[in-house]
Amino acid sequence: MRIRPGDPAGAVARREPAGKASSSASGGAAQGAGAARDTASIMGVPEAELTPNVQRALLTLMGEVDQLRRETEALRAKIRDLESLADRDVFLPVLNRRAFLREVSKALALAERHDAPSALIYMDLNGFKKINDTHGHAAGDTALAQVAELIAAHVRETDAVGRLGGDEFGVVLTLTPAASAEAKAAELAETIATTPILHEGVELTLGAAWGVRALERGVDVETAMAEADAAMYARKTAAA
Repeated sequence: MRIRPGDPAGAVARREPAGKASSSASGGAAQGAGAARDTASIMGVPEAELTPNVQRALLTLMGEVDQLRRETEALRAKIRDLESLADRDVFLPVLNRRAFLREVSKALALAERHDAPSALIYMDLNGFKKINDTHGHAAGDTALAQVAELIAAHVRETDAVGRLGGDEFGVVLTLTPAASAEAKAAELAETIATTPILHEGVELTLGAAWGVRALERGVDVETAMAEADAAMYARKTAAA
């Protein structure tokens, strides 16, 4: 019997022929051509054909291979953790701009291949500069963190939330038509405006302007971002 890949290093399997059990049951009949024989093997080579030194060398090699396999899996896990950290915003629990643009690209690829459009929301906070100027940058950091958490809590697991820079956020709503994205953007803005931000016992408030762009066939990342930004700016200007 061979040592399988998952067997402990150095294990040597032995197989008893079927004739052995029947011989014992019959009271120890004379063993002939079907007598039990040692059929142990190491890496598929019968043990009887290997010298003791070769056996030891093979078992050592098997142990080293097993150790290397475990170390490789540990390294892969570390790489996955590092990749996750590299995609996160430095201060907030959302994607950074680079990782967010990759999600926009994925949504556009889905639309291109399967004609399954998604939607992009571009958001900018109203009143953020006033918070910074009046209460300091620590208050501004608190406000950004709370807004990031609010947005993330009000979208689906399949959606993506990212910080685009400063007080600007983006959301990719997967497999969502533009009309539904408009409704979701309005809902997010309302949630931000009606949820007080607490900083050192003081309640702070923010608003949000937003723009939506469908992520559909024939659109590239730069165009989608620019048009969503333009729609957001137009709404912000109209409300001023």
